[in-house]
Amino acid sequence: MPPILTVFTPTYNRGYILHLCYESLKRQTCKDFIWLIIDDGSTDNTREIVKGWISENAIPIRYQFQKNQGMHGAHNTAYELIDTDLNVCIDSDDYMPDDAVEKITSFWSKFGGEKYAGIVGLDASHDQKVIGTKIPATLKEATLSDLYVKYKVKGDKKLVYRSELTRKTPAYPLFQGEKYCPLSYKYILIDQEYPLLVLNEILCYVEYLEDGSSLNIIKQYKRNPRSFSFFRKVAMKHAPSFKERFREAVHYVSSSFMIKNAKYLIESPNKITTLLATPFGIALYLYIQNTGKSTIIKS
Repeated sequence: MPPILTVFTPTYNRGYILHLCYESLKRQTCKDFIWLIIDDGSTDNTREIVKGWISENAIPIRYQFQKNQGMHGAHNTAYELIDTDLNVCIDSDDYMPDDAVEKITSFWSKFGGEKYAGIVGLDASHDQKVIGTKIPATLKEATLSDLYVKYKVKGDKKLVYRSELTRKTPAYPLFQGEKYCPLSYKYILIDQEYPLLVLNEILCYVEYLEDGSSLNIIKQYKRNPRSFSFFRKVAMKHAPSFKERFREAVHYVSSSFMIKNAKYLIESPNKITTLLATPFGIALYLYIQNTGKSTIIKS
């Protein structure tokens, strides 16, 4: 039988640390997975390292090289190639607990099905401290949006999706000269269809490196304004509350000013909210343009 899970890893010049993920996958107590590596145009020795691992034949590895498109472009390629029932992204600087695949596959076999989008589990730091907060113990299922807004869960969580859904949901847009679009674009769209099963277990150990997007979000704002403007319209449209909708509108206005889009109000899915948010969006735009900080704003 084919594997049930694809663990996919987008990578760009991370040959020096990718071995952590590889070693963790070799240690998995359940081998019902394939490792898909999307090499997003690396110029280091990533290709040679992965070729060596493939020759070891310790775990099934699929390697795909592409011209550099950014993280979201690598995700697009992964979702096109994945042919297993489930998929989970483990970033190039992260790795999995030894029993993560076993927890995912056994949990899905027991509780999963077509009425769920997948599984939401926990991320933790290398010292095993959960990132943000755990999910309420009594909660069995929820959309990602409800987790953060309704149940006040904090911090990044590990998402395992049905591949049918990630494949059919519209791809991340690729704007010329831009290399970053918030990955939650797809998650928001999937949220509109199905909830996630809650697995209150650590599925990934994460590290936020100095060259990672999480620690350079304001730089990402400046470099990728069209992608952010696109994303904010989607997030605004599906925001679960006025507070969230207003917040997204503020960011939409800011990104619109960056790309000098005079039609931002006409193009907004929530025109009144966007009008109200405009002064705040201008203030945010000015702040982003002039600050020397890199992480004060969440994506």
